[in-house]
Amino acid sequence: MINTKTKGFRLAAALSLGLTASAFSAVSQAGCTYNVVNQWGSGFQGSIRITNDGSSAINGWNVSWQYANNSVTNAWNATVSGSNPYTATNYGWNGTIQPGQSVEFGFQGNSNGGSVETPTVTGDACSGGSSSSSSSSSSSSSSSSSSSSSSSSSSSSSSSSSSSSSSSSTSGGQCTEQCKWYQDDPRPLCQNQDSGWGWENSQSCIGRTTCESQSGSGGVISSCNSSSSSSSSSSSSSSSSSSSSSSSSSSSSSSSSSSSSSSSSSSSSSSSSSSSGNPTAGKFRVNSNGEITKDGTVIPIQCGSWFGLEGQHEPQDAENNADGAPMELYIGNMWWAETGRTIQQTMTEIKQLGINVVRFPIVPQTLDPTDPQGTGFVRDGGVLKNADGVRQENARQAMEDFIKLADENELEVIVDIHSCSNYLGWRAGRLDAKPPYADAEREDYDFKREGYSCSATGNPSSVTTVHAYNETIWLNNLREIAGLSEALGVDNIIAIDIFNEPWDYTWAEWKDLSEKAYAAIAEVNNDVLVMVEGISGGTSAGVEVPHGNEDTNPNWGENFYPARDAMLDIPQDRLIISPHTYGPSVFVQKQFMDPSQPECDGLEGDEAGDNDCNVVIDADRLAAGWDEHFGFLREQGYAMVIGEFGGKMDWPAGFSDADQARWSHITTSVDEEWQNTFVDYMKAKNIQGCYWSINPESADTGGLYLHEYDNDGESWGTWLGFDSRKTSLIQRLWAN
Repeated sequence: MINTKTKGFRLAAALSLGLTASAFSAVSQAGCTYNVVNQWGSGFQGSIRITNDGSSAINGWNVSWQYANNSVTNAWNATVSGSNPYTATNYGWNGTIQPGQSVEFGFQGNSNGGSVETPTVTGDACSGGSSSSSSSSSSSSSSSSSSSSSSSSSSSSSSSSSSSSSSSSTSGGQCTEQCKWYQDDPRPLCQNQDSGWGWENSQSCIGRTTCESQSGSGGVISSCNSSSSSSSSSSSSSSSSSSSSSSSSSSSSSSSSSSSSSSSSSSSSSSSSSSSGNPTAGKFRVNSNGEITKDGTVIPIQCGSWFGLEGQHEPQDAENNADGAPMELYIGNMWWAETGRTIQQTMTEIKQLGINVVRFPIVPQTLDPTDPQGTGFVRDGGVLKNADGVRQENARQAMEDFIKLADENELEVIVDIHSCSNYLGWRAGRLDAKPPYADAEREDYDFKREGYSCSATGNPSSVTTVHAYNETIWLNNLREIAGLSEALGVDNIIAIDIFNEPWDYTWAEWKDLSEKAYAAIAEVNNDVLVMVEGISGGTSAGVEVPHGNEDTNPNWGENFYPARDAMLDIPQDRLIISPHTYGPSVFVQKQFMDPSQPECDGLEGDEAGDNDCNVVIDADRLAAGWDEHFGFLREQGYAMVIGEFGGKMDWPAGFSDADQARWSHITTSVDEEWQNTFVDYMKAKNIQGCYWSINPESADTGGLYLHEYDNDGESWGTWLGFDSRKTSLIQRLWAN
């Protein structure tokens, strides 16, 4: 009956993506500019900038455009209606445009088999209907050393009615514009996005409007390297120039050649995953500071996971439902030891603690009200064990009731697809997972699940039950979850965590799936955020995935290192980056080895324990790994919520006899030390997170609540009060 989450870890590998398509817009007296920001396959990202070239404020605007073959699939920072022609109307917050200033909205589209078009934009804001749209051609070439953004950074200029800046360089040098907000280390301006943070030319960059909003007038400076012979003239940038990105406006039509390679960064990949970053009329968005907003108001993410509906593990010799995987929320009120605890009581208590968001794991089977592992009382031939007063009708009904009750309690919910099957649970690693699994050789473990598979083909002889799952079913599940807000009449589904710990994919594979997931969700619901977890250090097939320093291994779901060269093509105001990371109670990694024991260098897991290796929590070493694996994205302004962290602070106490014997030489609370070290890192980086877990039935982490079972090994199902060490930990995090 104990849910287990022990994880194996492998090293990893990586693909990089470098093809970009840049477009430069012609700006004359017209006030509307159409930009092609990025294109890939049959898709593209565009934006329209509206500039007030007049002498009085524009109060309220709408613009229209029409394609020959292209179509718009979703948009942000404006209400877009129609179906070719399209009309975009301002939100309340961006309806006023002062003289010399601009607003911009973005969208994604489909080329529908044709070329990516640059239509004319019309509307009263476009100088009486006169408009200038971008005209560009893009070609791509391969190169082993060039950066995809270099051509745009050297050939573009920015102009407005009140200020301009230009720079030119001769052979041997280059002039760049930088943000002087960072006096000690001025940051380059992004060439492919106007606000927020980006990643171009293998370095962090800052959008012009974000720079100037922090720096004030004159926030942009021009810098030339010592080997250049250049002339430069500029005037102080004002609010009017802050809306004009040097990569998106030019005095004439231009063509851009983009180069790509595995060693260069793709700036248009970064730009396509960014938008203006301002709050929108959508329920949930990410602003330019990487903060999550609801109806334009920033909400802190003080989050815990509450599991059970994704499937539990029954022992193979259980009297009822042997080797089953019942989908039932843990409530702390079982039929054999009725405590009277209800979901409402727990919601009241966790709100008083400070939690305002619940991460809520489910599986595809949870969505099926007829699934036999989600219905019926266990003593009557079913599977459910909660007491009469809190027992659900079926898993689907339990999910819906939980979301609605959370809404009544003003708790936001992150719905997490935790696995391809309730039988496999967290170990899956991919949509079509099949054995062998990470626990195949685990000692004293009854829940290895080698007889179950999510793959329709190629299964080993050990498989007796197939729960076939694939990309098509998964995308339809995401659409169904995206529709829950409207179906249930709630506005508290803040995000969809698209798949738990996809450790068995390369970055190129997971990037592609994540972008498809975003598109599927956006088809149904434009008000929900998309939460994307990282991968691992390698796949089950032995494909290595780069993760930076080989001495620091990523957890399952922790590795975003390959995104440096191939960022997700998901609008930044719709995206939450969600790594997972754990300490030694979940897995003893090689970065925990004591440097005074050279014989333990590179060892991990059971092998480290069998060799009496000590565990040392080195904060500097761990922080360097976290920086490489995911921290760099927070520095770029992405919203970041750690999807899972936590652990049993008294490890190895409370674990199996074999584990306790293996680690009996560990006499200090190293997991508690790890948790405090990680919270220190999160506070320093302004990263938020979901503690695993609220309920205490996780065998290798426990929960915020204590469990009577931990005291006597028998009283399963009875929750006690909160673990004060854990509540102090998360409240210290929230005090950021």
